[in-house]
Amino acid sequence: MIAIEKRETEGRETEGKGSLYRMLWRWHFYAGLICIPFVIWLALTGTIYLFRPQIDAWVDRDMAVLQRTGTPATQQAIVNAATSAVPGSTFAGIMLAEQPDQAARVLVSDHGVSTRIYVHPDTLAILKTVDEGGTWDRWIFKLHGELMMGTAGSIMVELAASWAIVMVVTGLYLWWPRNARGLAGVIYPRIGQGAKRFWRDIHAVTGVWVSAFALFLLSSGMPWALVWGNGFKMVREATGTAAISQDWVIGPQSDHAGHGEHGGGPDMAPVDHSAHGGATVDQIVTRATALNLAAPVILTPPTKSAPYWWAKSNAQNRPQREDVAFNAMTGEVARRDIFDQKHIIDQVVGVAIAAHEGQLFAPLNQILGVLTALGLVTLCVSAFVMWRRRAPEGVLGAPPPIPDARIGAGLAVIIVIAGLLLPVLGASLIGLAVLERLVLRHWKPARRWLGLKIV
Repeated sequence: MIAIEKRETEGRETEGKGSLYRMLWRWHFYAGLICIPFVIWLALTGTIYLFRPQIDAWVDRDMAVLQRTGTPATQQAIVNAATSAVPGSTFAGIMLAEQPDQAARVLVSDHGVSTRIYVHPDTLAILKTVDEGGTWDRWIFKLHGELMMGTAGSIMVELAASWAIVMVVTGLYLWWPRNARGLAGVIYPRIGQGAKRFWRDIHAVTGVWVSAFALFLLSSGMPWALVWGNGFKMVREATGTAAISQDWVIGPQSDHAGHGEHGGGPDMAPVDHSAHGGATVDQIVTRATALNLAAPVILTPPTKSAPYWWAKSNAQNRPQREDVAFNAMTGEVARRDIFDQKHIIDQVVGVAIAAHEGQLFAPLNQILGVLTALGLVTLCVSAFVMWRRRAPEGVLGAPPPIPDARIGAGLAVIIVIAGLLLPVLGASLIGLAVLERLVLRHWKPARRWLGLKIV
């Protein structure tokens, strides 16, 4: 009886709004059901990552204010001290100092495992040793992008992000003020008119304010996604627009990704040209420092397959990045790769990623990211409250289905396009259709509980 009364109430609420409205309401509900837990997780972990520069500075705070004791050691001596600290390792790179009293940071590689060694620039004492794959930012990156589950987690995050896009777009359609009188309940919530209206307004108003930022974060995160990112890369290769060197990773990465390739094989082993009259590490560090590249800057030695010293800026504000190659024999600049020289696609993605990470116009960019994350959590919490308040006992509480509903040609085209642009979404739609036809259609209790049949 309660279920029937609830259905009748819901029917009156949507009466006159048309079958499309009711159909998209159901899509909105099921999309939220799929992605709300993931959206909360992504919002929380993403918020932490927004403050990576500040957290990095806090983590290394003791390494930035050393007591200097005398004449600085040579860069070569610092490198030798670092490689001696990890027996059998080879020199993989050195991070340029950003402050005068900062510890020298040297990257060494031992069979593909990259380690960062903090060396006192005067005494050559080993101050700290850190596995590059076990840093806090690598953990957050893996929690945020793959749920610490590798490929399976990466696909789950991509699936949730794809359905979150559906949730936001359908939510905007449902919010659109068709018969509104004034702005109350449209762009600001109504207070003091009961719990039901309060939660509805909080959900709708928060959604409209946060939707543009949410869609940007969801879409700008796709280049990292396993399926979407690889599909994007294939399209670029097929159209002749592929990046020569792509500066973002796709899908799950090894714990030692980043610098582990140095020393990983005979062609990647560093080559010391200074023994034959070539440029020394001290000369290259001096020249790279004088270029004032955006920090952090990693200087990597020449190898058999890449016979240059490279100074690479890894600034999170990607438009500031620049890579400079130095001739291994003379130490002169042989090549400079700047952001403006990249393909327009790489520039667009680079700007989007910088904004996604909160570094395009920090600190305002970080503030907007935090507000967006708070808005998304508010949406999820208010949705959960509304669902539990209106869900009848014994069923999921989905919006009532429409008898003999048919998807029009226009909506069908939109669904197909969405499935192509978001392939994981498309695959999930096919999977759900097969599940409904082969299993749920013949399992009446499940159909009733899920709201796939009229009660």
